[in-house]
Amino acid sequence: MQNPKVFILAIESSCDDTAAAVLHNDNVLSNVVANQLIHTQYGGVVPELASRAHQQNIVPVIDAALKKANITKEQLSAVAFTQGPGLMGSLLVGSSFAKSFALALQIPLIAVNHMHAHILAHFINEEGFDKPTFPFLALTISGGHTQIVKVEDYFKMTIIGETTDDAVGEAFDKSAKILGLPYPGGPLVDKNAQLGNPKAFKFTKPKVPGLDFSFSGLKTAILYFVQKQKLQNPDFIAENMNDICASIQYTIIEILMDKLKLAVKETGIRQIAIGGGVSANSGIRSTLKEAEAIYGWKTFVPKFEYTTDNAAMIGIVGYQKFLSQQFESAAVVSKARIQF
Repeated sequence: MQNPKVFILAIESSCDDTAAAVLHNDNVLSNVVANQLIHTQYGGVVPELASRAHQQNIVPVIDAALKKANITKEQLSAVAFTQGPGLMGSLLVGSSFAKSFALALQIPLIAVNHMHAHILAHFINEEGFDKPTFPFLALTISGGHTQIVKVEDYFKMTIIGETTDDAVGEAFDKSAKILGLPYPGGPLVDKNAQLGNPKAFKFTKPKVPGLDFSFSGLKTAILYFVQKQKLQNPDFIAENMNDICASIQYTIIEILMDKLKLAVKETGIRQIAIGGGVSANSGIRSTLKEAEAIYGWKTFVPKFEYTTDNAAMIGIVGYQKFLSQQFESAAVVSKARIQF
């Protein structure tokens, strides 16, 4: 049953984005994100620099979230924060602030699993977006994770398939690096792919049993392919960038869809929801929507701003935990790796 007076302040600091949101029940009043541009010059996230930037950003971001939501801190019902998984230094900045804030205001503290939040982001009340019903299958795809999760309730989730090595987001970013594209390269592969022929070049899909994934072999195959072609034509990448990106993206989507089709067959569940940063990819989003007509699935694609790391998704988990009184003491610890 909804309590009309529940206001959740949510804090997300698992990697390189400092985010804060305020939710009134399952409605987002504000969702503020401060990006860290410093990592672009290093071609990847530098953990020490990330944690320092979080320290600089967290107070202004939370202040902005409260002001945008037009509420005072005294109106808050609880503080939710990302407990893990993520970079330890980054997580500690968020958890330390959350603990202090909750203690000062004498309101409940709620710890949230970042991966659960990507899945439950679908339950944010957003006009024009349907919410899945239980049970459903969640495909969580990000820079660090690739999972198929059977979701039976808000807090009853089982991983039925996952990557045995690299995550799909890393496959996109490393492929982009091979092509000389700047970090983060995944969105640039997507942008170029929209202008190319997805069947221009063929890459072999890895043979992995069951519902698990593997992307390390594909990355190696792309590297060797590009190196071989450049020996014959030094301008190969520049002349074929769009087609290469389209072919890489097509192959990755095929890998994801093959496993999803198998998961539907094995579980009998025909509701599919995607989450995680890579779910912002236009090819994956359109392919999944097309699957509704082709396979008779009901698919759920989140609003773009709830795909990448954000605090609104932490807040919706915080709201559900608030309703079931799942609170933590200040002794709760951040975890770089956390049990799903």
